[in-house]
Amino acid sequence: MSLETFIDLTFTGLVVGAIYGLFALGYTLVYGVLRLINFAHSEVFMWGSFAAVWVMMLLGGRTGMGVLPAIGLLLVALVAAMLVSGGVALVVERLAYRRLRAKNAPPLVALISAIGMSFVLSEVMGLRDRIAGWVGLREPLAPYVEKARENVSFVNPLQSVTLFSISGFQVRSTQVIVLVAAIVMMVGLDQFVRRSRLGRGVRAVSQDPEAAALMGVDKNRVIQLTFLLGGLMAGAAAVLYLMHIGVTKFNVGFILGIKAFTAAVLGGIGNIRGALLGGLVLGLAENYGSNIFGSNWKDVVSFLLLVLVLLFRPTGILGESLGKARA
Repeated sequence: MSLETFIDLTFTGLVVGAIYGLFALGYTLVYGVLRLINFAHSEVFMWGSFAAVWVMMLLGGRTGMGVLPAIGLLLVALVAAMLVSGGVALVVERLAYRRLRAKNAPPLVALISAIGMSFVLSEVMGLRDRIAGWVGLREPLAPYVEKARENVSFVNPLQSVTLFSISGFQVRSTQVIVLVAAIVMMVGLDQFVRRSRLGRGVRAVSQDPEAAALMGVDKNRVIQLTFLLGGLMAGAAAVLYLMHIGVTKFNVGFILGIKAFTAAVLGGIGNIRGALLGGLVLGLAENYGSNIFGSNWKDVVSFLLLVLVLLFRPTGILGESLGKARA
């Protein structure tokens, strides 16, 4: 392996890993509070990606725009994706979890409910052309609903240029933006949970729900907040993913969701900083593994790494739960 190839694999692995880590925050937050896995979180990501694509189509985004207009469009797409993903996450909490919590349903029932919600959200997007036809809006909404089960391209208005070169590997502006933005958002969320009043409520419910309730913390509001925060981060991850990959699909969340869940487990599920670490490790492992064994083994390497971590360190690399996090 040449030095240029090694740097290429390392840098691109970190970029993809940062997206995994940002995506994984939804799994980490919900597990940290509810001790449940929200398997509908992958579709929260998918809906955010389509929100970004549609906003870009609506506003006439195109490649090669001026820097300031392009940044403005991307920010609008980012806000739209985060709002849509956050809203969908709240819908998931309301429909798939709240009533089951009120009835003290077993965790397995909540898990099945989340999986069912995942399929519903995925198929609603995959059948959007037929749904639009049922309400008589298929023609007006044709650009947004046609070819509902095929790949949809995202037009990145910000042209990717070479910033600098390392041993022959050209570092592109889009890669740097994705990596830096993902890390900044994760650090911001970590500080919010550790230092804000709402964040202390999240940690209190995660550590001891009964004691938190006695201290006046509204558990239901905290749970809603965790779903909302996870959804917002998934929406941001969706935009960064689109900037890096360029396409989305109605079932794009399936494999990516498993990868993000793997990242959360690798770092220590329930640990915000662990999600970042797990994502970066997973991204690097995928790239190195695909170079050694071939691209067809990319997913095999990822999940083999997960199995090894679960065998030798089931709590993950960091292993500290959200409730034990210190400010």
